[in-house]
Amino acid sequence: MANSLLLSGRVAVVTGGGSGIGRSVCKMFAKEGATVIAADLNEVSAKETIQDISGKHFAHSVDVSQSESVLGLVSKIKEEYPIPDILVNCAGVTRDGFMIKMTEAMFDDVIKVNLKGTFLMTQAISRLMIDSKVTTGSIINISSVSGKIGNMGQCNYAASKVGVEGFTKTVARELAQYNIRCNAVMPGFIDTPMANKVPEKILDHVIKEIPMQRCGKPEEIADVCTFLASQRSSYVTGSIIQVSGGFLM
Repeated sequence: MANSLLLSGRVAVVTGGGSGIGRSVCKMFAKEGATVIAADLNEVSAKETIQDISGKHFAHSVDVSQSESVLGLVSKIKEEYPIPDILVNCAGVTRDGFMIKMTEAMFDDVIKVNLKGTFLMTQAISRLMIDSKVTTGSIINISSVSGKIGNMGQCNYAASKVGVEGFTKTVARELAQYNIRCNAVMPGFIDTPMANKVPEKILDHVIKEIPMQRCGKPEEIADVCTFLASQRSSYVTGSIIQVSGGFLM
């Protein structure tokens, strides 16, 4: 009987794996047979993710905005972990504030993690994939509806996520020759620690604008990531898939 697990025998690095969408992706991937390397700035949180799933998986601290830290993770993978053929860039931060009052540090912090971090991780892990001659490489980036329309108080975040989309499409073009696909998932308002920072009054207003009349669940983003990681999406690359309950169609 053929193995029905979508990611059997696959190895995935998930940044931001210590909480929110990243944690749900780790759990879903493991459930579908993948070996997971949960990477997070907070190593304790990453270890909690791994402890919560069965099988042999790994946790490692990484600051995706710093090349030295990313290269440290790569060295660890080469020495002790299996070589990945899946990367999910979930690590992200917000530093909200109106543009007119936003500090340079607030802007830089978000760009460094959300956009530069996606670049550094993609560059480093794709090199591993190419060197190991993967045949089913998949890179999945996390965008946002904030990047689609702009969002009050989030000029830095919106800019970073639009950048992620352009980056995704370029990487898809460049890495297709190496059997590596690259796609992005565009979440709407998802019930995560990051979204929980939104004032209740604003969130209530947003939910009224969502046809499905609710926030999404991290597992619903993880489901789409699983599809994009698997061979069910073998002819999908350079795509941005919106998962927002119909918000801003």
